[in-house]
Amino acid sequence: MKACVLLSGGMDSVTALYDAVRQHQVVAALSFDYGARHNSRELPFAAHHAALHQVPHEIIHLDFIHRHFTSHLLKGGGPIPDGHYAEDSMRQTVIPFRNGIMLAIAAGFAESHGAGALVIAAHSGDHAIYPDCREDFMQAMGGAIAAGTYARIQLLRPFIAIDKAAIARLGAGLGVDFATTWSCYKGGELHCGTCGTCVERREAFILGGLTDPTVYQQTPPLPAPPA
Repeated sequence: MKACVLLSGGMDSVTALYDAVRQHQVVAALSFDYGARHNSRELPFAAHHAALHQVPHEIIHLDFIHRHFTSHLLKGGGPIPDGHYAEDSMRQTVIPFRNGIMLAIAAGFAESHGAGALVIAAHSGDHAIYPDCREDFMQAMGGAIAAGTYARIQLLRPFIAIDKAAIARLGAGLGVDFATTWSCYKGGELHCGTCGTCVERREAFILGGLTDPTVYQQTPPLPAPPA
């Protein structure tokens, strides 16, 4: 099946790309530049991995999100919280309906390029904080995409029932160089090691039994998950 992969340049979406090229004819990898602090760090890695697989890479610019939406994740927003990924403070990094917007655009792109499926790397660890990563949303969005396209485009979410440690193990088995992926929401020269996404990344390698190739600014003890 011809498919498009949503590719941010993070470890989950890069693993999804590697997994997809084994199973589908990937006609495009789609990245979105929406004014997030870390877009400039992620997007070059997305381009790198698409090129490794000779997959056309498209960056779609959504500057209206930066101008009109509120989130600490966006440039000019409040500070990125430190702590565990599942803490309530991470809700400050939610961009309202981000996945819905991206999937709607990706569906139009996919149909225009003869693809029958979209692949998104949402996983079980996202569920606590991001409502547009949860399975009820994905099922509803998948139904809307299928109903709204002549090709009845499928929304594939291969990681929806697994956690980031399982994704890390899968990616390692597929040959992903995780040193060329980006997670940190702060978007500095190095991963900070303390924000929610860095904590989740560090935790994934530990729980996955893998060596973490990431260079962090600091690596204090990992915070315990919230009760």
